[in-house]
Amino acid sequence: MSDQLKIALAQLNPLVGDIEGNLEAARLAHAEAAAAGADLVVFSELFITGYPPEDLVLKPAFQQEAKEALVDLAHLTSNDEPAIIMGAPWLDNGALYNAALLLADGTIEAQRYKVHLPNYGVFDELRVFAPGPMPGPINFKGIRLGVMVCEDLWFDDVPECLQETGAEIFVVLNGSPFSVTKFDERLQHAVARVTETALPLLYVNQVGGQDELVFDGASFALNADGSLAAQLPSWEAVVSLSEWRRDEQGWSCTEGEKALREEGLEAIYLATMCGLRDYVEKNRFPGLVLGLSGGIDSALSAAIAVDALGAERVHCLMMPSRYTAKESLKDAADCAEALGVQYDAISIEDTVDAVETMMSPAFVGTTPDATEENIQSRLRALVLMAMSNKFGKMLLTTGNKSEVSVGYTTLYGDMCGGYNALKDIYKTDVFALAKWRNTHLAKTARGPRGRVIPQNIIDKPPSAELRPNQKDEDTLPPYDVLDDILKCLVESDMSFKQVVARGHDPDTVKRIEHLLYVAEYKRRQAPPGVKISPKNFGRDRRYPITNGFRDAR
Repeated sequence: MSDQLKIALAQLNPLVGDIEGNLEAARLAHAEAAAAGADLVVFSELFITGYPPEDLVLKPAFQQEAKEALVDLAHLTSNDEPAIIMGAPWLDNGALYNAALLLADGTIEAQRYKVHLPNYGVFDELRVFAPGPMPGPINFKGIRLGVMVCEDLWFDDVPECLQETGAEIFVVLNGSPFSVTKFDERLQHAVARVTETALPLLYVNQVGGQDELVFDGASFALNADGSLAAQLPSWEAVVSLSEWRRDEQGWSCTEGEKALREEGLEAIYLATMCGLRDYVEKNRFPGLVLGLSGGIDSALSAAIAVDALGAERVHCLMMPSRYTAKESLKDAADCAEALGVQYDAISIEDTVDAVETMMSPAFVGTTPDATEENIQSRLRALVLMAMSNKFGKMLLTTGNKSEVSVGYTTLYGDMCGGYNALKDIYKTDVFALAKWRNTHLAKTARGPRGRVIPQNIIDKPPSAELRPNQKDEDTLPPYDVLDDILKCLVESDMSFKQVVARGHDPDTVKRIEHLLYVAEYKRRQAPPGVKISPKNFGRDRRYPITNGFRDAR
């Protein structure tokens, strides 16, 4: 029985469905850990298949390929090479489990199954997995490891069962998505379990983007007194060695790397970069095309795109109409120049005239309204999609959460695209992020330092520029008011009376609630986007399109 143990944390970026690629990444991480002298390498939840695999994991051929990959990986642990704890789906007596498996001495030696399957927010694991039985420790080199999978840490019963059956160190495999509050929540639960059991804990999380979800990594180790022994960086794939020693008090982790963790606007910006970069890279797009209007949303979207991919892979288009202000033309050109992107201007004015002439017999006797405004937006989408089709670059949508919430968007117009980096970011936060970007360059960013969003874009009143002298606040409340109401209704599920009690005008709250509900059919057709908040539009919030409920009556 050893009194020393070296455990490598494999904080990596898997690709859902790419079992062969994930297997190769595991081999490389194992070799790196072996060179560092590791006894054991711990991977994240369902790493071999990528997380979350959703209904893909129900395919028998997929399950079989994952099993074969595990058998292949187990061969690496022969001849005194480091053992592996790997997250994978595992079929046992006809039931499919979310499992953690010990691979050692060339074989699959032990399995432990996730007990608490989350079925809320972005999670629906009960759809595809069976809940496992209460686990006991896994014996490794005479050390009893209390192995858990993600959600089991958030409850006290699984850690308590492991502690009562002799566990000495908790090892937790995670696929925990980012939100602005998530790291603190994870740490609070981990500290609670350590405090309750007086056992140290190792927490391994994945990193990277998967559709709307982004994973920030930020793996860590806690000693039995709740102190932080090691903190891995956020948003970076790393293999990090932790060293453990046993004395009369039990096991403890020696002081290791303690990376600074990004918070606030910096964390949000990194999340949008990560989500966009991985969506483009993992789906093998050569780059991005987007409309650069001279407004704040498209400017910030362009900055994120350049920081995520590099200026050479981003193509911006200005598509002026008769209502486009001269300052917008200048602002868009200045932004493109500051970012260093390819920039072209393609006027839609003649095409708008042609469509209005074409439709005039059908519209006779009516007055111009949002219909004519939407024609402009949809013609811009036509141009952008044509560029996307011709050159293969994905169209990046640029609408923010405030607009998406109340339907201040044009279906098949400015909503067109493959992905939206701002989908879960309210307008007030868009302004804050633009100001932050002008004075900071996020780590791993591939864009230029310094001001990349012209100050005039930040200062001028937002406008869709689809009619003369148009301003967003002609139609919507001021964005600080709108965003607070929306956060109350969307993130906090407050009642009409509760929102009004915060000091908001009742008629305004009633109108915003109505707009929120009637825009559901638009959001259902919107592209995916990075999840930032505790409740995004998509996997988090699933409301019926046909919906007669109104709290404000």
